[in-house]
Amino acid sequence: MTVYGLKGELLLKHVLGKKTSLKGLLAIFVEDNKNSFLPWFIQSTRIKSEDELYLKLEGIDSREAATKLVQKTIWIPEADFKKMVAISAPASYLGFSILHEKKYLGNVLEVIEQPHQILCRIEINHKEVFIPLNEGTLQKIDRKKKEIHVQLPEGLLEVYL
Repeated sequence: MTVYGLKGELLLKHVLGKKTSLKGLLAIFVEDNKNSFLPWFIQSTRIKSEDELYLKLEGIDSREAATKLVQKTIWIPEADFKKMVAISAPASYLGFSILHEKKYLGNVLEVIEQPHQILCRIEINHKEVFIPLNEGTLQKIDRKKKEIHVQLPEGLLEVYL
């Protein structure tokens, strides 16, 4: 998020994959500290572009107050996220199972978009593993079963494990 104007409005960049005003969403959650989230109630929103919107939060009435929220991670409840995310957006892969050679590896915990590929963070044996999705690794995405089938380069999993 960045500050917009002098009255506490914020410019929020999102990964929902389509224009949205977050209609029906009452609050967002801002990561205050690691794994600590504070709710902020939405006063108003306006669409700016495909992946940005202006956001006015209750209690934030000045540029200085808004500055405290800049560079913070924003979260919305999972049920609301699923209603708002475009089916074609990489963020829609959250919760999907990753399968390599028909073997379950883990569920997608985070999606990181990069210029030439998408990285899906999963956990295997309590260790963080990043699975690249690109034309060389992605075999198919089964949206009905919520599965992503990949063919990983030899040795990739061993690097993490």
